[in-house]
Amino acid sequence: MIKISLLFVSIIASVSLFAQSIHHKLSMPEPQTHYFHVEMELTDFEEEELTISIPVWTPGSYLVREFAKNINLVRAKDGNGNVLPIDKTRKNKWKIQKGDAKKVIVNYEVYAFELTVRTSFLDLTHGYLNGTNIFMYPEEYKSLGGKLTITPYKEFKKITTALPREGDGEQTDHSTTFTFRDFDHLVDSPIEIGNQEEFSFQAAGVKHNVAMYGPGNYDIEKLKKDMAKIVEATTAVFGQNPNDEYWFIIHNTNVGSGGLEHKESTTLNVNRWTYSEDKYIGFLSLVAHEYFHLWNVKRIRPIELGPFDYDNENYTDLLWVMEGFTSYYDELILRRAGFYDKDQYLNVVKGTMNYVESTPGNNVQPVAHASFDAWIKAYRPNENSRNTTISYYSKGHLIALVIDAMIIKESKGKKSMDEFMQLLYSKFYKDMGRGFTAEEFQSTLESFIGIDLTSFFKDHVYGTKTIDYKKYFEPLGLDIELSSNASVTFGVATSEDDGRLVVRSVTANSMAENVGISPNDEIIAFNGFRVDGKSFTKYVADLKPNQEFNLIISRDEQLMSIDAKMGTVEIARYNFTFDEDNKLGNYWLREKM
Repeated sequence: MIKISLLFVSIIASVSLFAQSIHHKLSMPEPQTHYFHVEMELTDFEEEELTISIPVWTPGSYLVREFAKNINLVRAKDGNGNVLPIDKTRKNKWKIQKGDAKKVIVNYEVYAFELTVRTSFLDLTHGYLNGTNIFMYPEEYKSLGGKLTITPYKEFKKITTALPREGDGEQTDHSTTFTFRDFDHLVDSPIEIGNQEEFSFQAAGVKHNVAMYGPGNYDIEKLKKDMAKIVEATTAVFGQNPNDEYWFIIHNTNVGSGGLEHKESTTLNVNRWTYSEDKYIGFLSLVAHEYFHLWNVKRIRPIELGPFDYDNENYTDLLWVMEGFTSYYDELILRRAGFYDKDQYLNVVKGTMNYVESTPGNNVQPVAHASFDAWIKAYRPNENSRNTTISYYSKGHLIALVIDAMIIKESKGKKSMDEFMQLLYSKFYKDMGRGFTAEEFQSTLESFIGIDLTSFFKDHVYGTKTIDYKKYFEPLGLDIELSSNASVTFGVATSEDDGRLVVRSVTANSMAENVGISPNDEIIAFNGFRVDGKSFTKYVADLKPNQEFNLIISRDEQLMSIDAKMGTVEIARYNFTFDEDNKLGNYWLREKM
């Protein structure tokens, strides 16, 4: 009897849980106001109080952006139209007193006028949204799936998203309904609404759809061919593609702002003229970067990056792996796909190396700390950032390159980073269904290579010791020469602002810092002569080390006379010579077969 009662209770609970449903309805009746209208219909939730939340950040962009700031008054009513009490309890949370109401309807508007890959935008030309900016969810029910019905503005004819359409996907009354598995799925599927140009191509056995917003100098047939090469070369790294279909949303605007990865799609914001011959390789590199994220970060990931805490920062010291390894591969993939010859690729490596080693912050901030502090430093740079921080993209790129060199050397050219990425994908994503800790990442790598990496990680991941590039790349036939050049410099970066020559940053330990020049100082005169940006650059360029000069500056509207002299700074410069007959090196630099 007790067993039967417990079973009965269990069945009732299961039916109750199954009956709960979420239905979002999105409309944009007046896009010129830049407001999306959202209605969230919650059915058969048993609690007398429901708390609903909106995220404060977007996965892949590690900054709390406070999306609640764009939401107007939130209202709630029951299924009979009776107003329900609702109170805001935190910056991104609202509590609804629903009593025994079986249906709760929540209405609010979201101001959307920031066209980046991580935010949302609406005007008379199109609508674009990231779900984290727009959709709320009931607390404790992120795992609950539901429906999204989109009613576009009357002049918008197309909806592009990776979300599956309900049923046969036919539109009804200019509306289309989509389904989502859970909240993560909903907000990981950006949506483009408007009259975008669409095309598709097949690559790696997967259908790839492309939506192009905005005019540009692109050639669709060329894009189909070249993007397919990138897809094929990237898929070859892992030996399998996890998707049956994939979506690229591309915004062609006056100012490009990069890309953001999603599990079944990506959004790219690029300059509309980026498809010209001299800029096209940059576009292809961005495509390769975001497509590689389909595996690395969306499936291969730190344990801290999923399930997501949408209310707070999600700290990890492994962004150098997620973004750095991806940065390494986005260029290597272009080599394998035939867009770079060997010399061009080696020049990319050299450029990255020289950039990192000439950045003062490389000697101050370990790349693991750069990863952890992305939330407070990487996305909030100031005038002193170059002196104190390093990019986990570029430094991670170099560490990935060194690790690849280790693998190739130790395996005698039988393995590369590809096989290690396959191992991470298989072990943690497919077999264990989770991310890895920093300790697990290191131990897995050590086991794969067959060497102890304790000192390497201590010195170069958690420390700032300069990598011995010559040691690691000599087995691959790459002879690296380091030359330390004394560059003549005063140590300021300036820009012109409304006719004023303003100091934007001061290099640490430079002559400019020593004599007291500060960011935001206005430089008025050099040796008694009024200057602008062009003339100041010319005067300074003619100076020799230790040559004295005088500056008149304005600080907080007060004139100051500063006696200074020209300084020097030691800048590391690396040059490469490659042995064309080196088998290991040619294995590393191979094109995709």
